[in-house]
Amino acid sequence: MKLGISCFSLNAHQKDGTMTILDIVDWAAQHNCEHLELVPFDIPFLLEDGTINTELVTQIKARADYWHLELSSLSLGTCVMKDTKEEVRAEMERFKKYMHICTMLGIKRMRCDTCAGRHPLGYNTPQQFEKDFPRLVAAIQELADYATSLGLNTTLENHGLYVNGADRIIRVIEAANRPNLGLTMDVANFRSVDEICDVSVEKCISYAEVIHLKDFYIRPVEQMITEDPACCYHDHWFSTCSGKTLLRGSILGQGDLDIWNILKIIKRSGYDKYISIEFEGLEECCSATESCLKTARYMWDHI
Repeated sequence: MKLGISCFSLNAHQKDGTMTILDIVDWAAQHNCEHLELVPFDIPFLLEDGTINTELVTQIKARADYWHLELSSLSLGTCVMKDTKEEVRAEMERFKKYMHICTMLGIKRMRCDTCAGRHPLGYNTPQQFEKDFPRLVAAIQELADYATSLGLNTTLENHGLYVNGADRIIRVIEAANRPNLGLTMDVANFRSVDEICDVSVEKCISYAEVIHLKDFYIRPVEQMITEDPACCYHDHWFSTCSGKTLLRGSILGQGDLDIWNILKIIKRSGYDKYISIEFEGLEECCSATESCLKTARYMWDHI
């Protein structure tokens, strides 16, 4: 396997201005990461007029090349669950623009989401999913086909509360039926839809092109203070799909997921592609991400 980080792990320092994406490239290389996954939060890839920030793209590629650090993938948050066809088309075109950024960076794969993290909160039912299924598949097919024209692969992530869960993810990927479509498998996100992560990881591992490795604290909602039972955001906790459980990011190996067993499943499968540390906790992000890397390496060597 190739162990690296998602730049989202250090996003707190991008937000407070203490690190730029170039600093993150340096940090990843200096901490022996084998690759870096880019997430465009707080990275101004597009200028105010909507054109590509070619100067920044060139700088990132040059810095990564200097360190011989592979830029493994780009993960863009997208949502095709829009009210009008015009809005959907604008979102698709925005995504395709980022595919061109991938080619400029030398990145070979891009994650394509279909809806926002907690969208559509309030009607996440099997019936609604069946109704939306054709448009979700059609969007993924269009993006995968466009990616093919640029020599790119695409991935769908088990992300959020709607297009998540092992069976839904597998069904969408199989229905899209594109050879350049795989899975960015987040080992913890299955818990967001109340699934047992170990079981879902084993179901989905054969589809994985990229793995997000992270950990959660898990608490019953009745044991925690909540401001809004419908959403359950409080002190960085968020609710699972059922509304009965709260999650919060932790340092890898310090939360409540069985990361030892999850990594055992991954290693036993023969998976030898990209694993990205994705730290989402409250601790200082550089020291926490360094701890995650050390823990992942130790576990992998001792399972």
